[in-house]
Amino acid sequence: MSETPKNQFIGRHLHERSLRTRIILSQLPLFLTMTLAAALIAVLNPEFLRETTLIAGCTLNALLLLACIVVPWNKIPPVASLVIPYVGFIAVVLFRDGAQEFLSSTGILALFPIFWICSSGFAPRTAVIISTLVSWVIVWIPVFQSDVPLSVDTLVKPLLFPFMMLAFSIASVVLTTSMDDHRTQLESKDRLLRAALEQSQHSERLMETILDTVGVGVVVVDGHGNDRLVNSTQMALHEFGKPSGVAIPQEGDLLLFNANREPLPPEARPVQRAISGESFTNYQIWIGAGERARGLSTTARVILDEDGARDGAVIAYHDVTEMFNAITAKDDFLANVSHEFRTPLTAIQSYLELALETPGLHPGHVRKYLSIADRNAERLSGLVTDLLSTTSITVRRKQSDVARLLADSIATASPAAAVNAVVLDCQSEEPLFAMIDPVRIGQVLDNLLSNAVKYSPDGGTLTVRAWAEGTDLHCSVQDTGLGMSATEQAGVFQKFFRAGTAVDLGIPGIGLGLMICKTIIESHDGTLNLESQHGVGTTMSFVIPACVRPSNSQLTVTTYSTPAEV
Repeated sequence: MSETPKNQFIGRHLHERSLRTRIILSQLPLFLTMTLAAALIAVLNPEFLRETTLIAGCTLNALLLLACIVVPWNKIPPVASLVIPYVGFIAVVLFRDGAQEFLSSTGILALFPIFWICSSGFAPRTAVIISTLVSWVIVWIPVFQSDVPLSVDTLVKPLLFPFMMLAFSIASVVLTTSMDDHRTQLESKDRLLRAALEQSQHSERLMETILDTVGVGVVVVDGHGNDRLVNSTQMALHEFGKPSGVAIPQEGDLLLFNANREPLPPEARPVQRAISGESFTNYQIWIGAGERARGLSTTARVILDEDGARDGAVIAYHDVTEMFNAITAKDDFLANVSHEFRTPLTAIQSYLELALETPGLHPGHVRKYLSIADRNAERLSGLVTDLLSTTSITVRRKQSDVARLLADSIATASPAAAVNAVVLDCQSEEPLFAMIDPVRIGQVLDNLLSNAVKYSPDGGTLTVRAWAEGTDLHCSVQDTGLGMSATEQAGVFQKFFRAGTAVDLGIPGIGLGLMICKTIIESHDGTLNLESQHGVGTTMSFVIPACVRPSNSQLTVTTYSTPAEV
C-alpha cells in the first residue's frame, strides 16, 4: 500500500504537475543545498554565522521558498515565476560573500537558478546571457572587494567559472528545447493514437451493434477456424444445433445436416469450406434435429491479408426455415391439385375420343373443333403432370414438321387474339423438318403465343418466325404488348413468378409456363432467350442445335386477324 504513492510520485513527470508544485520543486534544490551548507558551517565554525551577508542570503533563500508556496501563481502569468530564480542569484551572491572564507565553492549554487531559467523555455537567449553575466558578477565581486590592485590577471583568473556557467546554460537550453520538442511530438502522436483508438472503439461498437441488429447470423473466423466474432443472432442459432452435454459448442460440435437431412461431413461444413478458401452463396443446410431443426442458407467470403494470403473468413447464416416449409407446402398443394385435375381430364378425354371415333356422329367442321379440343386436353393433362416434375421432363424425339406445329399453335391462339385485336403474322419455311419432341415443342409454342396474346391487351401485332440455319432450328415470338422491366426480366424463368403488370391488370396465369418452356428447350440441348422493353414489347426466341433435316422448303408468310381465317 505504501509503495504505490511513492512510485507514482517518482514516476510522474514534472510537466504533468501543477504550476505551484513545479515552482516549489524548482526552488527546493537551492533551498536544501544552501540550508545544508549553512548547517555545516554552524557545526564546524559557528562564528561564521555572525556574517551579515551569510544570514541575509539564507533568509532570502527561505523567503523565496515561502513565496513559491504562498503566491497564487495560477492567477498571474507563468513567466512571472522567473522572478524567483533571478532573486535567487542575489541569495547565492550574499551566501557566497559570507561563506567564502570557509566554503570557497559556494558560487556553484548558481547552477540551480541558471538551470531553472534556461530550462523554463522563456527567452532562452536572454537566459543564457543573463546567466553568464551573473556568473561574472559572482566571481568578480570578491576581486573588487579584495585589497589586491585590479589588473588584467586578477580579472581573467576567475573567468573559468563564468565560461563553465555559459556552457552549462547553453547545454540546458539545448537539452530542454530538444526534450520539449520531443515531448510535443510524443503528445501529438499520443493524441492521434488516442483519437484513432477512440475511433476504432467507436467503429467496433457500431459494428457489433449493427451485427446484433440484423436478423442474419454472422461468424468471423481466423485462418484456423477459431471464432473471432459471433453476433447474437448466430449465438441463438447455435442453440438449435447444440448437442446435449456441451455448454459452449464449437462449430465442429454443432449438429449440421445437408438439404436431405443427412449429417454433414467435416469438410462440407460451411466454416471448413470457407477457411479452405471457398466462397459460396446460398449453400443450404439444416441445423439441429427433430422439431427444433432450422433450415439455413449460408454465404461465405474469404478474408485476405495485405499479401493476398488467406487470413480467415466471414460466414453468414440466414434462417430460411419458413421458406423451406412454404416450398414443401406448395409441392404438397400441387400434388393434391394435380390429383384432383386428372379425374375430370381423363373423363373429358375419354368422351372426346369416343365422339371422334364414332362414325357419322357429327359433321366435318365439328370434328375439326373436337380435334382441337382433344389436343388441348392432352396438353392440359401434360401440364398437370409437369406441375410435379418441372425440372425433369422426358423428351421423345422424332422427325416432325415445325411449320405444322406452328400452324396448330396459331390456330389455338387465334380466338384469344381476336378478342384482344391482335394480328398474327406467321413466317416459316414449309416444310421444316427437325428431330424434336413434337408434343413438347408444341407445348412451348402454345405457351409463348398464349403469353404474347395475353400481354397485348390493347391489340398490336404478334410475329412468329421459324427458320433453319444449317442444322440449327430457330424460332422467335415477338409481340408489341406491355413489355417487362429489368427487374421483372430477372425473375421471369423462376417458378410461380408473376410480373407486377400481370397482377395489376388481372391477367390470368400461375407463373409456370416460361419455366416449363425453358426446361423443355434445355432438354433439347437448346437455349431460350428473352428480350423485352417496358411499354414496347417482348421477343421470346429459342435455338435447338443439330436437329434440322434437309428438305426442299420455301419461306411462307401468313397473317391471321380472326379465327375465321384459320
